[in-house]
Amino acid sequence: MLELTSDVLRQMPLPDPREGDKKARGDVLVIGGSVQVPGAPLLAGTAALRAGAGRLRVATCRVHATLLGLSIPEALVLGVDESPNGGIAQSAAHDLLPLIDGADAVLIGPGLSDQDAIDALTADIFENTKGAPRFVLDARALQSLGRPDIGIGRHAGRLVLTPHAGEMAGLLGKDRSEIEADPAQYAQDAADRFRAVVALKGAQTFVASPAGNACVCREGNVGLATSGSGDVLAGIIAGLLARGTDYFSAACWGVYLHAVAGANLARSIGPLGFLAREISREIPHLMAELER
Repeated sequence: MLELTSDVLRQMPLPDPREGDKKARGDVLVIGGSVQVPGAPLLAGTAALRAGAGRLRVATCRVHATLLGLSIPEALVLGVDESPNGGIAQSAAHDLLPLIDGADAVLIGPGLSDQDAIDALTADIFENTKGAPRFVLDARALQSLGRPDIGIGRHAGRLVLTPHAGEMAGLLGKDRSEIEADPAQYAQDAADRFRAVVALKGAQTFVASPAGNACVCREGNVGLATSGSGDVLAGIIAGLLARGTDYFSAACWGVYLHAVAGANLARSIGPLGFLAREISREIPHLMAELER
């Protein structure tokens, strides 16, 4: 099992936009948020920009779209229809498809609620997307992959999944204890089953690809086990994908940057109590250091 280190990452160099404009650094679309959890797409979208993406678009519930737009002035924010339970409604897919087809990377999941609505929305997106964006699925959007009508086959090979052990258990029909007993194997099982790069999050995070590439990051710390931390990780990976980084490298870089950012915050703030929103601020200088 390859262990992620700075030296390993330097063997996976990130795309260099040189003097390119923001389009050359890629467009990210974040689909997320709910009446109950409106801030998650803010965390994910900010992280995507900190990872170097050129443009950010966010689709979220109409009720708080204006406030979110003011909180992320760098983003175009689209307010869409809500489900009766406060999530994004399936009918929103009609408005989302033009943005999806124009995006380089699409992140679905941060802060989404109402599982039935999530399942229907994700199925509609996968069925009707005409372009070839790179997808990152996180949080409750991961559970939609268990639906027989999800249409994942059309997008096989263009997916990154970021489950924790509980979400992985749901994906594979296992007990959480089984996943935690052999995370490396189950990360690979999920990569093979869904033909996706998988980052199985935990105290140690395991990354696996359908091609059999695998690695482990041991740099995490308990401070990263905090609300919104997973949204930040998913956003970093989406931002790297938008820049043109290959799927496995984007997951590896994202996992390592997220973990080392947590280690830096543990030293500067304390091992417990730093916030997910503070992780993104560490990313640009960490990338610069690693690329040097």
